[in-house]
Amino acid sequence: MDGSLESFNGLGRSFYLCKDCLIEEKKSLKALMRQCKSGDKDKFTNRLKEIITDDRKS
Repeated sequence: MDGSLESFNGLGRSFYLCKDCLIEEKKSLKALMRQCKSGDKDKFTNRLKEIITDDRKS
């Protein structure tokens, strides 16, 4: 899972986003892209939104 965003399944690193960070999407996305060493902004944006949406359902 190196260099990608995945829902936490018990392995790897996890992180939490506060409400302010969700609002400040640009800063959060930039930090995540830097941590994952990726420049694919569209892929990260879509995946992060999917994870947030899935988490809100449960």
